[in-house]
Amino acid sequence: MIETIKAELNILRCLNMKPNYSDLARKYGVSRQTISKYDKGFERKETRKRKSKLDKYREEIEEKINLAGATITGVYKYFYSKDKTIGTRSNFDYYIRKNKLKSKNKSVAHPRYETKPGEQLQFDFKEDITMISKKGEIFKFNILTTTLGYSRMHKFTYSKSKTKEDVFRCLIEAFKYYGGVPKRLITDNMSSIVNVKTKKFTEDFRQFAKDFNFIPKKCNVRSPQTKGKVESANRFISRLVPYNNEFENEEELIEIINRLSDEVNNEINQTTSVKPIMLIKKEKEHLSPLPNKEIIESYLNYMKPATVHNDSMIYYK
Repeated sequence: MIETIKAELNILRCLNMKPNYSDLARKYGVSRQTISKYDKGFERKETRKRKSKLDKYREEIEEKINLAGATITGVYKYFYSKDKTIGTRSNFDYYIRKNKLKSKNKSVAHPRYETKPGEQLQFDFKEDITMISKKGEIFKFNILTTTLGYSRMHKFTYSKSKTKEDVFRCLIEAFKYYGGVPKRLITDNMSSIVNVKTKKFTEDFRQFAKDFNFIPKKCNVRSPQTKGKVESANRFISRLVPYNNEFENEEELIEIINRLSDEVNNEINQTTSVKPIMLIKKEKEHLSPLPNKEIIESYLNYMKPATVHNDSMIYYK
């Protein structure tokens, strides 16, 4: 556009006509000062192109950002964990915009129900996740996501299956992580703890709730806002995408998932504008203590069958 303005000014100059700065400014959508500046012979200085510390990762950034389910935050966290010198998140955003690498995925906002400290925990499985290690080994697993209603404190727990024992184990891990048990736990019609026919919680889960002193509740069908905090938390799982083909074994994969919990809890929450790690200090005061060790161990020390040969079975804890 600047070249077009300069060309028209040159034509008017050759015709010995005085340019109307106001008319030209309206025509090209710029200020009168800009027209005047170029009429008086202003030339833009060429800026020296500076190299970015992200240039060496450009191809890898482009590859990671275009993986299905990947987010810019997740990709930034992945590269920052590799190289602390890449700069800030805003610098990373600018680099992606400048090089037209930005993902166009859009998220839809849902209304949220706010809760008092210690009042509620929402939980749900992020199911059937598949990731591949550096050696090409395929890992198919689930993650139980738990979120405290007041502080938005999250816990992501790795689980190969979704049995009632898995639910008990993952919730106990979450209670230990939070430092206590909230008054109510909300979930959907999870088949391992909800009777398919009656749509009520199973006797085993009701006993678990009694032993850990909480009230189990089911969210309303087709009403995601009643379980919105954990649905929102599940979106953080997309940050695992850049680690595909980058981890050695199951142990490292679990470490990455555990780091994700700590990472998210140290970030400012968009709704509360406070880091969950700060709000949990107040919420913890309203959580009930865990039951005694014997009760906890009774839910963790169970036997589970595992097939090792076509004609034999072994049992492991």
